[in-house]
Amino acid sequence: MHAWLCTTPTGVDALTWTELPSPAPKAGEVLVEIKAASLNFPDLLIVQNKYQMKPPLPFVPGSEYAGVVQAVGEGVTHLQPGQNVACLSGTGGFGTHTIAPAALCMPLPPGFPHVDAAAFIMIYATSHHALVDRAQLKAGETVLILGAAGGVGTAAIQIAKAMGAKVIAAASTDEKCALCTSLGADATINYGKEDLREAIKRLTEGKGPDVIYDPVGGDFAEPAFRSIAWRGRYLVVGFASGPIPALPLNLPLLKGASIVGVFWGEFAKREPKANAAMMMELAQWYAQGKIKPVIDRTMPMAELPAAFARMGSRSVQGKLVLVN
Repeated sequence: MHAWLCTTPTGVDALTWTELPSPAPKAGEVLVEIKAASLNFPDLLIVQNKYQMKPPLPFVPGSEYAGVVQAVGEGVTHLQPGQNVACLSGTGGFGTHTIAPAALCMPLPPGFPHVDAAAFIMIYATSHHALVDRAQLKAGETVLILGAAGGVGTAAIQIAKAMGAKVIAAASTDEKCALCTSLGADATINYGKEDLREAIKRLTEGKGPDVIYDPVGGDFAEPAFRSIAWRGRYLVVGFASGPIPALPLNLPLLKGASIVGVFWGEFAKREPKANAAMMMELAQWYAQGKIKPVIDRTMPMAELPAAFARMGSRSVQGKLVLVN
């Protein structure tokens, strides 16, 4: 087998395509032949030693992937060799094979392509947990989605529309705004050239959004929060822009608003039954055509450094997927 090995977490340039011995699964594990792996923002942070999870060195990055089970370890009964699965194990995905915890592998129903499956779990689980569980979004409410053309943003648009909400999608270019419209967004804001607060005020007739979904952080967090509706819920999803904003605490007081943390990974660990029910619902929505990952493009696994460069240029719309 081959994999992109990280021996020193100093950035993408330190990764090397390395031949490794083929592993055998231990109890509770499966060996997966990887067909596709998606690129997520944490994959960049983890090779820069900036992510909250710091795996022991050396390690193979790649948090999310899909493929075919080649072998199962002792005690694994719900999976078998030849079965198609999607996995989100945090590491191991950027290679030809990996060992994965069986509990973190989602059996794929017939007709679920590996490319879609590799781009499915993280963005839809995060967005469903955020909007349905944490925000308690209701039909007819208005959702503002920042970074709406990215992976979690495109998933959030689809989930919010499936729940009957009005969606305002904010992105940095007209091209990205057009993508959001094609996914069902009711209105868009190009915050690359529009004043965010003025646009929100105009589109909500001064009321403000009931829910703000923010995977971006940075300079847009405070003006977005200042525009929130009474009893609004501000979802802290991530900080893709880099800086972690500091909001004045008088703002939630004045608006009777809530700042709500979204950490799907911890939710999945602490509330596995609720997470399993959520994933089942998401799989049903995919089968019904309500949700479908937006694939920016596929690239060969050997071109991982170029894929990271494309993600760093902020030109990716939806998800970028590497294939073997």
